[in-house]
Amino acid sequence: QVQLVESGGGSVQAGGSLRLSCATSGRTFSRNPMAWFRQGPGKDREFVAAISWSSSTTEYVDSVRDRFTISRDSAKNALYLQMNSLKPEDTAVYYCAADSAQRAFPSRAWRNYEYWGQGTQVTVSS
Repeated sequence: QVQLVESGGGSVQAGGSLRLSCATSGRTFSRNPMAWFRQGPGKDREFVAAISWSSSTTEYVDSVRDRFTISRDSAKNALYLQMNSLKPEDTAVYYCAADSAQRAFPSRAWRNYEYWGQGTQVTVSS
């Protein structure tokens, strides 16, 4: 059974940092793109960042480009999101996801991702 589990969420004041982790089991995603999405209260699901299997290509939504860093450890089959200079508008449930295909270029479209974690809450206060 495929399972993705996020951890590292919590409450932090504006300007603070959090590091999210995504552990996977059930299959190997070493050659599949992986991504982070988020959904704030009353908002649609939003793309945050994605990374290719080789870590050579990354994609970010403009609002987090200079503050967040996505990375992966293929040997551990794990995904990470380092979040710095957090803002109240970053408050959301954050989800990790794995592409269903061994796609060379990481997609921003959530429908390309078949496997999802349960989400972890990030709350940023002012």
